[in-house]
Amino acid sequence: MSTHHHGDQPESIDPATNPREFWEEFYGGGKRPWSGKPNAILVDEASGVDASGRSALDLGCGSGADAIWLAQQGWAVTAVDIAGAALAVGREHAREAGVPDGAIDWRRCDLSTDFPAGSWDLISVSYLHSKVALERTQILRKAVAAVKPGGSLVVVGHWAMPDWRSPDDPPLFPSADEVLADLGVGGSAEWTVVSTGEREVAMSDPDGNPSSRTDTVVHVRRA
Repeated sequence: MSTHHHGDQPESIDPATNPREFWEEFYGGGKRPWSGKPNAILVDEASGVDASGRSALDLGCGSGADAIWLAQQGWAVTAVDIAGAALAVGREHAREAGVPDGAIDWRRCDLSTDFPAGSWDLISVSYLHSKVALERTQILRKAVAAVKPGGSLVVVGHWAMPDWRSPDDPPLFPSADEVLADLGVGGSAEWTVVSTGEREVAMSDPDGNPSSRTDTVVHVRRA
């Protein structure tokens, strides 16, 4: 499920809205709501890691920019999203980027009820924020359990948005400390916190002028 959204949604959303229907509509008709560039924080955290013969899972892959970047670095990628329409856009992006067929395993999956089976050397979770039903903490705990020994989990989220963003954005985002608590690995000898905190991310305002937002990152590694 791709849950990275900022003001593109209606002003009010019925809490009973079916999440799959919501995201299918969001990506329907071949819409490409994001920049197509990989998450800068994920790039910082994963660059330089030897991906040879190793696997990565992109949870809530959306239109696939992160999955494509990971595949280009040599990871064997599994990319999952709740919306088939999002996966279709991701496949198209991958073809345009010259990613070989089979380098990314695209899977439709409702993470709240159907977490993918298996384990991975790297699991990426970016912008798991949603105004429709989402079992976020449960998903993060399952992600922790799916990291292979020696592998990493990188969770990136929003913290502070620019003033020009829509007031319809979710009013509260979890802090890095709250994300770490949700993972349930604090104090465990099995896990090392590689990095945690806030990062400034460059972006543009609606007129194309340089701007920025503040995101959070939690990167933990399994012994």
